[in-house]
Amino acid sequence: MARSCAPLLSVLAMLAAGRAPAAEWDGALRGTGRLMLDTNAPRDYADRLTPAPTRDLALSLLGSAEGRGTFDRAQLVGRYEVGARKYLRYTEEDTLVQSGALEASHALGTAMGIGLEGHAKDRRGGSRSYSDLGATAFLEYAPDVRLALRVRAGARRFVYRPDPTANFGGPEVGVLGRYRFNRRHSLSVFGDWNSRRFGTAPRARPPATGGSSGLLPGRRQDGALTAGASYTYRGPLALGVTYAFQEISSNSYGETLQRHRLSANAGIRLPWRVTLLAQGSLGFTGYPDGIYLSPEIILVEEDEGQNSLSVKLARPLTESLDFEMAWGVWSTRLPRNDLTYTRQVFSTGFTWRY
Repeated sequence: MARSCAPLLSVLAMLAAGRAPAAEWDGALRGTGRLMLDTNAPRDYADRLTPAPTRDLALSLLGSAEGRGTFDRAQLVGRYEVGARKYLRYTEEDTLVQSGALEASHALGTAMGIGLEGHAKDRRGGSRSYSDLGATAFLEYAPDVRLALRVRAGARRFVYRPDPTANFGGPEVGVLGRYRFNRRHSLSVFGDWNSRRFGTAPRARPPATGGSSGLLPGRRQDGALTAGASYTYRGPLALGVTYAFQEISSNSYGETLQRHRLSANAGIRLPWRVTLLAQGSLGFTGYPDGIYLSPEIILVEEDEGQNSLSVKLARPLTESLDFEMAWGVWSTRLPRNDLTYTRQVFSTGFTWRY
């Protein structure tokens, strides 16, 4: 996924303005507690003969910390997030998720900069348990506040605990460009490519499809390509629209896929100091081999393979405490076997900021 150019941009902007920033530190803390009603806690697929899963109550706790140190020509940015979810009945779906990232950057003049970034995400419990690790080096070009371009190269390691055959590692490269037309309108383009080498042999094409049964010699190898563009508007209405195309090409039969995804988010201030936030996405996934045998592993967004819609209302109670109410729905359908997936989540809680 594309990553923001923002941390290094602040140093380059100050240097371009002739103001060398003195060493300073700042940070933020955030905590959220919610009571949730989940209509499909086990995240099961259903058909006409299968009854819908029983709904369940859950308690969700989220915490995050972010810090930044700005020096003469360098910047250090770190962030950490932790989330826990506890179900009343479906205790096997209890989860603990942690993620963190650390980025160090150094300005080369007033328009160029280099840096290193490391990130990690660890998910325990529930139906999907994995660790996702990566480290990259990047070069950034930002001649003014309107244009920013970042290219990066690094390596990634993914470990999927329920099925070790899905573990992979390999190099990755990416590019992110942003152009700000004015203070309200901006356009971004992004692209990433990751070579994924697995520890298992690739699956051969079955005889019924013109191939031979069994496993091919060598190891399974995938190439994962993601490319897209996003538009952002900041005014009385905050609006963002993103299109992304993903293609995974594999030498293992049944593992190749192509996915188109269109997503949008919006935010607006309502009367009585209420903020309305909405997000929605539509996706289409095609499997050239006609099947997809690997487990559905979602690497970044837990439900990014499905269509979704969510709405949240937030109102400040004090300068640091907000009351929130939210609703979200996720759904998809597998046309070959007529299986459907639907999940709704209703939640209410509080967010504290410092």
